[in-house]
Amino acid sequence: MKKKILVTLLSVSMVMGMLAGCAQGGAADTAPAASEPAAAAEEVTEEVAPVEESADAGDDVTITFMASQDWIQDAEMELGEKFTEETGIKVDYQIVPSDQYESLLMTKINAGECTDIFGGQSSQFSIVTQFDVEKNAVDLSGESWAGNVDPAAAVELSVGGKLYGQPIQDVSACWAVAYNISMFEELGLSIPTNYAEFCDVCEKIKAAGIIPVYECVSDGWHHVCWTEAAVAATQADPSYPDKLNNNEATFEGNPELTTMFAQLKEMADKGYMGDNYMSNEYANAPASIASGEYAMVLYNQGLGAEVNAADPDFPVDNIGYFVNPLCDNQALNVNYCGPSRFIFSGSKNIDAAKKYLEFMASDESLAYMTENVGKFNQLPYSNAPSAYSAVVQDFYDRYPNKVAVFQASVKYYNPAWMDIGADMSAMFLDEMTPEEVLKDIDKLRAEQAAAASDPAWQ
Repeated sequence: MKKKILVTLLSVSMVMGMLAGCAQGGAADTAPAASEPAAAAEEVTEEVAPVEESADAGDDVTITFMASQDWIQDAEMELGEKFTEETGIKVDYQIVPSDQYESLLMTKINAGECTDIFGGQSSQFSIVTQFDVEKNAVDLSGESWAGNVDPAAAVELSVGGKLYGQPIQDVSACWAVAYNISMFEELGLSIPTNYAEFCDVCEKIKAAGIIPVYECVSDGWHHVCWTEAAVAATQADPSYPDKLNNNEATFEGNPELTTMFAQLKEMADKGYMGDNYMSNEYANAPASIASGEYAMVLYNQGLGAEVNAADPDFPVDNIGYFVNPLCDNQALNVNYCGPSRFIFSGSKNIDAAKKYLEFMASDESLAYMTENVGKFNQLPYSNAPSAYSAVVQDFYDRYPNKVAVFQASVKYYNPAWMDIGADMSAMFLDEMTPEEVLKDIDKLRAEQAAAASDPAWQ
């Protein structure tokens, strides 16, 4: 029997066709409908031995799973093939460019025509205000694997004591400045402990003919990760996140946040990101570091393995890490929110989708993902193995002070992520000031709060 795992990459024109097909009235209905998809599905076909057909397989079940780029790893699709072999249930992975994903997902959810499984960022706030999981997702609390989810990660996926999502990625890893250790040693550089020292490091790297920082604004989201240095505002005033959540404080006018955005703009203006930071792509970061053209990149703790995969002569342990030093931050920015799987409540294949989630949370699958995805060191399950290297462990040990990022601690921040990215792009191009970016964040949050009928904004 021939089994297939479908991998679909939705192009811009195909996304527009979908928007036209599933929107229930509104501007999206005016998009031109295509008679054929603009981008055909790429099918990865593998011959496997015949297997016993399950009850689901007898109905020729295919579950659909839509997610943003980089959320579904090759290793997961490989496990998807094994899942098909064992159950007869096929999996159609629909991968959407990250800058288009959120809009398409919400259109499909609101139209009641979402995929069987959809990917979404966890957050105890946004899964309510953005996804309305109590209405649009299936309660997974009773599943066999639910009790294995790390309690801190489970909080970000739960409403009213019920678990609605399953973590996809390692949320123990934080966004930090990853650097070429041997390059630092050759140039006599030390790990910076504040923004001034970081600028000094960048200047010396530039003087050596190397671009200090690889940045990739074109993806729409990566450059926003620099704002996780906002933990400096929490350190200055531990009550600040609560004040934001109660609409008793604003982003505009906060001294730490104003400094953070001004320093980001300064990094770009001083050439620390090179000439192509607006068009660089996140997918090319490991190869760019491996080439020696760039010295640093904001990344998670799996970069060493990914650089080694791009260039086997580049040792995995030649990548070190230090915390994002904007605002002189020296706290480890922790975030138990991350890409997660949700089963759409309107799915006709809920039982098959549950089997997929059970399969992905098994001991064997979690071990396979840890072994085959470089950035996965500790998936948030009690039955997942740990794979921290000495270099990564040294990084975590160096920063005992941990502070939750705004994604996890501030309402309506995570849903505004891509809009914040657009404003930051405008800031880099001198079309907005740091102060205007902060003012717009307040506006974006207020809009989200109004849509959620949040009493603090009434």
